[in-house]
Amino acid sequence: MKFSIIKKMGYKALIKNKMRSFLTMLGVMIGVASVVTMISIATGAKISVKNSIASMGTNVMFVMLKNVIREGVQAGTVQTLTTYDADALKKECAQITSASPIFRANAQAIYKNQNWTTSAVGCNEDYFKIRNWSLEKGEYFTQQEIRGNMKLCILGKTVADNLFGNQDPINEIIRMKKVPFKVIGVLTAKGQSSFGQDQDDMIFMPYTTAQKKIFRMVGIPAAIHAIMMSSTSQEEMEIAIKQAKDLLRQRHNLKEKDDDDFTIRTQTDILSTAESTSKVMTILLGSIASVSLLVGGIGIMNIMLVSVAERTREIGIRIAIGAKEKEILLQFLFEAIALSTFGGIIGIILGIIFSNLIPLLAGWDTLISFKSIIISFVFSIAIGIFFGLQPAWKASKLNPIEALRYE
Repeated sequence: MKFSIIKKMGYKALIKNKMRSFLTMLGVMIGVASVVTMISIATGAKISVKNSIASMGTNVMFVMLKNVIREGVQAGTVQTLTTYDADALKKECAQITSASPIFRANAQAIYKNQNWTTSAVGCNEDYFKIRNWSLEKGEYFTQQEIRGNMKLCILGKTVADNLFGNQDPINEIIRMKKVPFKVIGVLTAKGQSSFGQDQDDMIFMPYTTAQKKIFRMVGIPAAIHAIMMSSTSQEEMEIAIKQAKDLLRQRHNLKEKDDDDFTIRTQTDILSTAESTSKVMTILLGSIASVSLLVGGIGIMNIMLVSVAERTREIGIRIAIGAKEKEILLQFLFEAIALSTFGGIIGIILGIIFSNLIPLLAGWDTLISFKSIIISFVFSIAIGIFFGLQPAWKASKLNPIEALRYE
C-alpha cells in the first residue's frame, strides 16, 4: 500500500472524530505554547540584563566591603573604606580616570504635603560621568559645592514625578530627615536596572552632605559604603584593578598574609553572574513547560489506544483482505504524529502571540527565539512518535480472527 493512501486513511480517521482529535491536540498545543512563551520570557530577561549592565559602561568597577576572616574566624564586615581611599585611587592610579565614594540608604523625601520613600545616594561629580547619566533639566553639583557641604540634590525621574507631578522642581526645597535640600537637577529617565530596581527612584546629593547630615556614621567620620570607579579603557581594566588592589592594601596596612578587607567587582563579573542565573532560569522554565508536552503525549497515547479498541473489527477486516502489519502500524503511527504535529504548529502560533502580548500586559521584555520554536516543533513530533508507537504496534499485532469476532 502506498504511503499516500495510508496518509489519506489517517486523515479520514482524524476528521471523522473532530472534537476528539482537537482535545487530543490540546495538550500538545498548550505544551508547545508554554515552552515557546517561557523561553521567550527567559531570553528576553537575559537580553535585558545584558543591556542594562552594558549601559553602566564596560569599564566600570566597584570597590565594596568584604567579610574578613582572621585567624580562621570570620570577623564580619569591617568598615575600612573611606573618602580618602576614593581620592587616592583617582590621584595615584594611572589607569583609573574617575572615582566616586558612595553612601546609600533609604530616606523619606518631603515636599509640602507630598512624601516619597526612596534611595538617597551620596556621591561626587564623577558618579554621573562614570554611569553616563544625563540630566533632563538643571545642573550637576560641582566640586566646590561638594567641599562646601552644600545642601543640594538631584532627583531621579520617579521621585520628581511623585513629589512634584507636572510642577518644575528646579530650585524648590525638599526635606530629608528634617534637613532642607535645594533641587538643582532632574536626571533623564533610565528605567529598571538588571536587578529589577527602578534606577529613577533615587535622590543624589554631595557625599560630604550625605555623610554629615543624612547618614551620620558615628565614630567613623570618613567611612563610606563603596567606591565606584572607571578605568581608561576596558583593555586596561585588569591593570587598573591591580593598581587599585595594591594601593588599598597599602593604605589599609595589610600584611602579605592578610586577606583583602575589600572586594573589587567589574561589569564582566556581574554579567557572568547574571548570565549564570539567567541560564538556570531558562532551564527551569523550559523544564516546567516541557511537563505540559509530556502530559499532551500521554493524552495522545490514551486516545490512540481507545481508537485501536474502537476500530478492532476494521483492523481485522483490513488484515483479512491482505493488509500487512507494517501498513497497519504506519497508519496508526501517522495519526499520532499528525495529531502532535498539528498541535505543535498551533502551539507555536499561540506561543508567539502570548510572547508578544506579555510585554503589553505585564511589561516584561520577551524575545522569541527561533531555536526554541524549532526545538518545540521537533519535540512535539518526537512526542507523537514515542507515545503513538505502542498503540500502533498493538494494532499491527492484532489476531485477524479475534479482531473479526470483536464487537
